[in-house]
Amino acid sequence: MAQLSDDCFAFGGPLLSVDAAQALIAERVPAVGGVERVALAAARGRVLAADLHAGLPLPAFFNSAVDGYAFRHADCPDGGVLPVRGRIQAGQAAAPLPPGTATRIFTGAPMPPGADTVIMQEDAAEQAGAVRIAGGLKPGANCRPAGEDVAAGALALPAGRRLGPAEIGLAAAIGQAELGVRPLLRVGVFSTGDELASPGQPLGPAQTYDSNRFTLLAMLGRLPVAASDLGILPDDPGATRRALAAAAASHDLLLTSGGVSTGEADHVKAAIEAEGRLVFWRLAIKPGRPAAMGMVGGVPVVGLPGNPVAAVVTFLHLARPLLLARAGAAPEPLPTFPAEAAFSARKKAGRREYLRVTLAPGLSLPLARKYPREGAGLLSSLVDSDAFCELAEAITAVAPGDPLRVIPFAAVL
Repeated sequence: MAQLSDDCFAFGGPLLSVDAAQALIAERVPAVGGVERVALAAARGRVLAADLHAGLPLPAFFNSAVDGYAFRHADCPDGGVLPVRGRIQAGQAAAPLPPGTATRIFTGAPMPPGADTVIMQEDAAEQAGAVRIAGGLKPGANCRPAGEDVAAGALALPAGRRLGPAEIGLAAAIGQAELGVRPLLRVGVFSTGDELASPGQPLGPAQTYDSNRFTLLAMLGRLPVAASDLGILPDDPGATRRALAAAAASHDLLLTSGGVSTGEADHVKAAIEAEGRLVFWRLAIKPGRPAAMGMVGGVPVVGLPGNPVAAVVTFLHLARPLLLARAGAAPEPLPTFPAEAAFSARKKAGRREYLRVTLAPGLSLPLARKYPREGAGLLSSLVDSDAFCELAEAITAVAPGDPLRVIPFAAVL
C-alpha cells in the first residue's frame, strides 16, 4: 500500500482557509500506485491510469453526414442537374464516382473517390434518374473528413480522467475493448460516540441513530473508491487509537465523523496525534470549522464534524479533493452556477460560509431563497433545500438582487 510521509503536507497554522487546504492537497498528495485492466462495461467511474491516444482516426474514413446525393462540386458549382449512378449505404465500399454524375448516399456511408460534397435529400429533387442540385452549396458540405473528431495519434483521453459514458463511448469508438485504470481507493468510514446506535438496533437511553456514516458512504458512491463501513467508535481513547491504527493498515484513507471538537469525549484528534501526526485542526469554514486532518501509519485520516450538515460541507471541500488526489484523478472543482439572492444575510469576514437555499425561476437567473433554519444538525434541511450558496471570505453581507454562486445538491449529494 502506498503511504505518505508524515511531513508531505506541512500545512502549519491553526486555522486554514479552504483554498489553501485544497491547493496543498493538489500539490502534495500522490496517487495510490498500480494499474488494473478493466472491460469497457466495467469502466464507469474509474480513473484512467495513462494517456489514451487514438490508434486510428475518428471517423476512420471520409463519409457522408446526411442522407442525400454525393457529387463533385466542380461538376455543379452553381447548381444544375446530374444523372444518378449507384447507391451507397453505410457499411458498403464505394466505387469511384464517374465525372459529371451523382450517387445516392446515406448517413455514415463512405464518400466515393472523386466526390467531395453532399446535398441533403430534403434539398434535392430526383426525377427520371437525375437529381437537381440546388445552388449555394460550398465544397465539402454535409461531409465528415477522416479524423474530424479525433486525428490518428492524437490524445483522446488524458490520464486522471474519470470515465463516464462519453469517455467510455470515445474509447470504444477508437477500438479499445478495455482500459488501464487506477485501483479503487480503499476508504474506511467510522462514526464516533456512545450516543450513537446503528439503524435497526434498539436505542439505549439518550441515544440517537447514526446518520453520518450512511450519508458519507452514499456520497462515496459517486467517487472511485471501495468504501468499508467500520462502524461506531466508542468514547474511549484507547479503543479509538487502536481502531485507527488497525484500519490504517488495510486502507488508503480513513474518514471519521464526530470527536474532533474540544469536548472531554472528543477523542479522534488526540488519537491521531498519539498514533501519527495532526496536520491541521480547524478550517475557516461555516458550518464545519472543527475538521481535522492527520496521518496514521502513512495513511491520511480526515476527521469530519459530527453535525450532519457540517459533515457534508467539509466532506465536499476537504475529503472529496483528497480522495480524488489519492485515487489518481485530476482535480475536479465542485460544479456551481450563478443565481440571484432573494434574501438578506450577514456574515463574518475571513471565513467561507455555505447557506442552504431553495431555488426558483427568476427573470434572468434562478432566485436563491435562504432556508429558514440554519442549524448544522438539521439533516432535513438538506432534503428540503436545493443547493449550497457559497459566500466567500471577503463577503460580509448579502442583499436581495446580489449575484451568488450555488452548488446544486443534485450534482454532489
